[in-house]
Amino acid sequence: MASVTKNMTIGETIQTDQNIIEILLNYGMHCIGCPSAQGETLEEACMVHGLDVDPLVEEINAYLSSK
Repeated sequence: MASVTKNMTIGETIQTDQNIIEILLNYGMHCIGCPSAQGETLEEACMVHGLDVDPLVEEINAYLSSK
């Protein structure tokens, strides 16, 4: 089973499953296509957006485990 961590880049996360984009968008992270965002970790991106990374990672991993 695939899973993500807060230390993975947005690019790595999306490569795990393209449907994760929808989850990121629901969290207000609309910079999916931004070149600099592709090198940011989930934790760094959440910090920029004022979000707690842990619930995001939990939701992504719950989605991945339900597949």
